Amino acid sequence: MRGMDEAIFHVDGAPLKLLLLGGQKSGKSRQAELLARAWLQADAGRSASLIATGTAYDAEMEQRIARHQRDRRERVPQLATLEAPRDVAQLLQAHSRPEHLLVVDCLTLWLTNWRMPMEPPATPPAQAWQAQCDAFIAALQAATGPVILVSNEIGLGVIPMGREVRAFVDALGLLNQQAAAACNRVQLMAAGLPLQMK
Repeated sequence: MRGMDEAIFHVDGAPLKLLLLGGQKSGKSRQAELLARAWLQADAGRSASLIATGTAYDAEMEQRIARHQRDRRERVPQLATLEAPRDVAQLLQAHSRPEHLLVVDCLTLWLTNWRMPMEPPATPPAQAWQAQCDAFIAALQAATGPVILVSNEIGLGVIPMGREVRAFVDALGLLNQQAAAACNRVQLMAAGLPLQMK
C-alpha cells in the first residue's frame, strides 16, 4: 500500500494537487473522499480536512448538505470539516502541510458565494472575486501538502440565456482553467469513472 500511496499522492517529488472536474452526480465528491481515505489509511501519522464551501440558502440545499455530511462520515470518519463559504485561500494557507491532505468541495459553490451573494456586497462581486481568485491560486501553488479540488464542468451545454448566468459560466470556466494550470493532475469524472486529463 505504501508504494501505491507514493505514486498517487506525489507527482515528480511534489505533493499531489488534483482537480476533479465533472457534472452533477458524476462522482467527483466520492472520488475525493476515497482518495482522502486512502491517504489516511496509508499512514497513521497523517490527517485530512475537507474545506466545505456550500451554504444552505433553502430547505433543499440544507438537505443536500446534510446528506453529503452523512455520506462523508460513513466513508471517511477521520475527515475533519472546515466551513469556508468564502475564505478558501485563507484556509489553504493556514492548514496546508506535508502530512495533511486538504479537499476543497467545491469551487463552483465558492464562486457562487462570491459572484452571486445573497446579501448585497460592499464591493462589486466581480471586482471582489478577482482578488480572492488570485489569492486562492497563489495559496494552491504554495501548498506544501496534497490538495484535491472538486469543481463542476458546466460549459458543455448550450449557451444560457441571461447575462448574469453567462458571466457565471465564463467565470467558472476561467477558474477551472487556472486551477488546472496550478495542479499537477486533472481528472474528468463521468458516471463515477475518472478520466485522466493531466
